[in-house]
Amino acid sequence: MAGGPGMDNQSSHDSMMGVMASEETRTVKSMTARSSATATEEAATVPAAPRAWAVRLVVVGIVLSALNLRPAITSLGALLEEVRDGLGMSGSLAGLLTSVPPLCFAVFGVMAPRLARRFGPGAVVCAGMVAITAGLLIRPYTGSTAGFLAASALALMGIAVSNVLMPVIVKRWFPDRVGSMTGLYSMALALGTSTAAAVTVPMTEALGGSWQSGLAVWAGLAAAAVLPWIPLVRDRGPAPAGQAVSRQVHARVAGAGPVRSVPAREEPPALRITRSRTAWALAVFFGLQATAAYITMGWMAQIFRDAGVPAGTAGLLLAVTMVMGVPLAFVIPRVATRLPHQGPIVIALGVCGLAGYAGLYLAPAAGAWAWAVLLGISNCAFPLALTMVGMRARTGAGVAQLSAFAQSTGYLISIPGPLLVGVLYQHSGGWGLPIALMVGLMLPQMAVGVLAGRDRTVEEEAAR
Repeated sequence: MAGGPGMDNQSSHDSMMGVMASEETRTVKSMTARSSATATEEAATVPAAPRAWAVRLVVVGIVLSALNLRPAITSLGALLEEVRDGLGMSGSLAGLLTSVPPLCFAVFGVMAPRLARRFGPGAVVCAGMVAITAGLLIRPYTGSTAGFLAASALALMGIAVSNVLMPVIVKRWFPDRVGSMTGLYSMALALGTSTAAAVTVPMTEALGGSWQSGLAVWAGLAAAAVLPWIPLVRDRGPAPAGQAVSRQVHARVAGAGPVRSVPAREEPPALRITRSRTAWALAVFFGLQATAAYITMGWMAQIFRDAGVPAGTAGLLLAVTMVMGVPLAFVIPRVATRLPHQGPIVIALGVCGLAGYAGLYLAPAAGAWAWAVLLGISNCAFPLALTMVGMRARTGAGVAQLSAFAQSTGYLISIPGPLLVGVLYQHSGGWGLPIALMVGLMLPQMAVGVLAGRDRTVEEEAAR
């Protein structure tokens, strides 16, 4: 009897320990179940690793697509005189033709993100390559200036949407190799640009001297670029990282039934980008450098030909100008990111452009190769502009908004330039006034480039 209370106490202690152990077991099981459910939900949101064959197809597709993003423009520049004679096109209409690319890039490029959200980027790029193929195949045989312009617009529409979506596809498929894949894409783009300028005239002669055949042959390269995207048409791609979380957070509450949606933290409001002087400076800089680039692609070969340079050599000179972008597109951004102010690079590129224009006016044939190199260096204001877009905004959302504003506004600014060159060329009968216009546009390009290169962000300016 004396041991009763001790035994009772021990029994009570054991009973309590048993209850606690049972509750701990249930808690662990409940936590494990919740963890398993959470892991299952998280796993469902993480995209499966892409198959090796699909990755290879995307690489091939990116390279072939990039090769096709400029031949429609530079092949026409090499044969512009033959096209004008064949269609009875005036200098003003030829200027309109060289203004079509930036117009299409401004109009159709805006549609690309919306189309990609609805159909998937792979399907839109595939359709873009089909449009390029059809436009390049049809335009030489329309027999009229209006038909030629319409078919060119079809090809340029495909170029516009593909051009906008290439970075999206690189980010979606190669998130850990964005730099190297962007470099591969840039090299392929420059290679396609310069190759079309260099070989269009010799290829036309090899095909019997018909400018129609010389232009239409590039449809074959575009058709080849359609093939890698066909198996990827149904690939919609995952939502951008964090997009689902920004809209709602899924939480499972024990014993509370099914999953319920809890509103997440609201995204910050969009910047009032038009309040930023730097944003406007970048937009004007982008537009003026694009103007110079399209004037060069559309008219430089004609300037050399009018100076007595053979057509094949004029095409090679245009190719030299375009190919300068291959090495410098890697060098200039690296140098720019190490400087607090990118104004000195803007000035250096502008001086090269002014020297090239002076050479075209004073001795276009005698120093043709030097002027081609100088203008090629000057045209590398494009990668500098893209680099400054990334440096002038503090956040990812700010970069995206600044890029959209600068490029869309810039392409609109660039539309009249090539057209004005054609009008001045027709009415003056020479290249003095058009070259004076190019010089006149380079000076404000340098000025706004210096303003855009200042060490400040659009977020700071928009908040003032």
